[in-house]
Amino acid sequence: MNSAIFNQLKTICYHCGENCEYESINDHEKQFCCYGCKMVYELINKVNLCAYYDLNKTPGASQKTSVRKDKFAFLDDETVKFKLILFKDEKQSNAIFYLPQMHCSSCIWLLENLNKLNKGIIQSRVNFLKKEVSITFNNHLTSLRQAAELLANIGYEPHISLNELSEKKIKKYDRSSIYKIGIAGFCFGNIMMFSFPEYFSFGNIEEKGLKSLFYFLNLGLSLPVFFYCASEFFISAWKSLKQKFLNIDAPISLAIMITFTRSAYEIISGTGAGYLDSMAGIVFFMLLGRFFQNKTYNTISFNRDYTSYFPLGVTIIDENGIEKQSSVSKLKAGQRIKVHSNEIVPADAILFLGKAQIDYSFVTGESLPVQKSIGEIIYAGGKQTGGAIELEVVKEVSQSYLTQLWNNDVFKKDDHDKKKSFIHFVSRYFTVALFSVALSAAIYWYFHDVSQIMNSVTSVLIVACPCALLLSATFTNGNMLKVLQRFGFYAKNSNVIERIANADTIVFDKTGTITLQQQSQVKYEGPLLSAEMQQLIRSLVNQSSHPLSKAITASLPHSKTLPVKKFNEVIGMGITGNISGNKIIIGSEEFVFGRRSASMGSSKVYVCINNEVVGLYKITTSYREGFPELIAGLGQKYETALISGDNDSENIYLRSVFGNRAQIKFEQQAQDKLNYIKYLQQNKKNVIMVGDGLNDAGALKQSDVGIALTDNINNFSPACDVIMDGKSFKALGLLFEYCGKGKQIILCSFLISIIYNIVGLYFAFFGKLQPVIAAILMPVSSITIVLFTTGMSSILSFKLFKQYKNDNNNKNRQL
Repeated sequence: MNSAIFNQLKTICYHCGENCEYESINDHEKQFCCYGCKMVYELINKVNLCAYYDLNKTPGASQKTSVRKDKFAFLDDETVKFKLILFKDEKQSNAIFYLPQMHCSSCIWLLENLNKLNKGIIQSRVNFLKKEVSITFNNHLTSLRQAAELLANIGYEPHISLNELSEKKIKKYDRSSIYKIGIAGFCFGNIMMFSFPEYFSFGNIEEKGLKSLFYFLNLGLSLPVFFYCASEFFISAWKSLKQKFLNIDAPISLAIMITFTRSAYEIISGTGAGYLDSMAGIVFFMLLGRFFQNKTYNTISFNRDYTSYFPLGVTIIDENGIEKQSSVSKLKAGQRIKVHSNEIVPADAILFLGKAQIDYSFVTGESLPVQKSIGEIIYAGGKQTGGAIELEVVKEVSQSYLTQLWNNDVFKKDDHDKKKSFIHFVSRYFTVALFSVALSAAIYWYFHDVSQIMNSVTSVLIVACPCALLLSATFTNGNMLKVLQRFGFYAKNSNVIERIANADTIVFDKTGTITLQQQSQVKYEGPLLSAEMQQLIRSLVNQSSHPLSKAITASLPHSKTLPVKKFNEVIGMGITGNISGNKIIIGSEEFVFGRRSASMGSSKVYVCINNEVVGLYKITTSYREGFPELIAGLGQKYETALISGDNDSENIYLRSVFGNRAQIKFEQQAQDKLNYIKYLQQNKKNVIMVGDGLNDAGALKQSDVGIALTDNINNFSPACDVIMDGKSFKALGLLFEYCGKGKQIILCSFLISIIYNIVGLYFAFFGKLQPVIAAILMPVSSITIVLFTTGMSSILSFKLFKQYKNDNNNKNRQL
């Protein structure tokens, strides 16, 4: 049967939407791809929750890979339960589970109706943005383990990692910024209202008692603004002074203090109305800008360590051969453990029993699994891709190779060690210029009218407040962070945008970054294969767990697997076997012919049946959409490089994409990648590193901007500055260009601010700064900056989306 006919026979699973194999499972007049999906449907149908399927088409997760029995037995351990349960009394408990499978409204609806599936669950609430479900359950009717097993049985297996044990129980939401904005806004509005008589009468209010009342009301309203709302500026300025560095908050704090002090003096002494409206306005607008900026990245975790990748529980085999579940943190050297298929090896251990096929791509970047023999060491972080194996632990989790990798000095670096924003450097020069003008004013009035010195100097310091510097940066970057988020580009903070704009070198990892994991392109070359020959080939390659064998198996039409006799596999070379009297050899050129030729950018698998070569399969790596075009575009502006832990089988193709100028390095360990980034930085390069796995963690942390690419933004990724959705990979060049425009917007806003400052400083220098002038200039300048920065960044975002859409349309026309 050829593949065209086979594709026509495919049906879609009613539950998960995957293609059913050659024969589907029929039940309730619906088609299912496996008995797992059928079982979940029956469970949902039994309690009348089938509206789950009405909200979205095929909303479920595939159940082809079932959850092994007792996988969550470790949740019966009191130590583990204490760490995971957020609240517990005699009647009920509450816990939060992370569910990476959550993706649509149907998921939310079903997960918030768990009480109908298990009577012991009192209620469940979903945080879709964080992909978390909070479950409150009755201690007498169900348990933490049963709640986790229920989630797994309906297709939402919780991700529970060792990291859960070290994190705080729950992070309280910090509402102080909201309170400060609310108080500052309330006081600012009312101070402005009470100042209207002063504005419109130009200070000539005839009713003296009413005039004093307004002044002292303003002073009272300014107290919470000065002592509470503005406190974070004072704290930040003090910390910078202790480090002998003037950040942007230093001159702002000075302006706020002088404004408040002079205004309080004028009101108490009865000599004036002060400038409390300006002070409250400065604090309000700056707090609002910071909140707007910080709001965009509160839900993404950027600082992850190796414990985020480890399973929380492990199967331990005691001296009597009895299996029991225990916490990974309790593992000791000498203990025997069992690691099941697709599970991570939690500690360095020696293989004791079973056939180990270890995928080290998680640690080294090498995409091909490595076979280990009994007695060989298996390092922590490797994933077992075969059946269950038994291991003897030789090092505790805290002493393993993976832990040593993470304990590199680079992970002790703080974000403060990276290049600071140019705003802080501008603030230095601004502060110097400000004091120069103030000193000039003092000298001028010393020779003209000594009594005007204090008035002139304080007026200069008030009107020249550098709030525009901060407002322009916070509102520009805040709006840009929100736009970038729409592309699945989640930056850690606003400084990341500026560091991207200053970058001149981009370094890529290969496996999982520019390639699509577990996807390969298979092309057959040779005479047309009959259905019988395809069945023979599929039956043999189906016996092997090698990635190339799996790729060939997936490319052939599904058929009945024939029994294989005398099966033999030479790791990394090929396989042989007898099927229905036919001797079949499938493997590399060296394995089949005894000779070896140079790699041509793809893996070639030859097929020999009864000593006759019938053809070959070319298996090439599947690269992300738009990869060649992206590299070509970036190569015009940046220096590009590729550092990979994989072999050099794709060298010729990658060289053609990156060009002769680019550095391309293969078989690079995690430390090699880190050292290469250091080497570039020592040569005065500003480096962006784009990677995905734990083996890239050191390089990502060391680089000026570390971008962790993932096909699931809520999945666990290395410590980084940006978490990026793999779907937006082709837009990377446009996003970098967009970040570069942000600095231009900020510089333009500085020019606007300078114009306002020149006008204000004229009045201040000559001692003519009246409250009405300050009340007009300072709020208007702030509002102008806000409107300009948000407006320009929005216009640029519109152009960005338009360019992205045009690029996609042009590519579709070419196809």
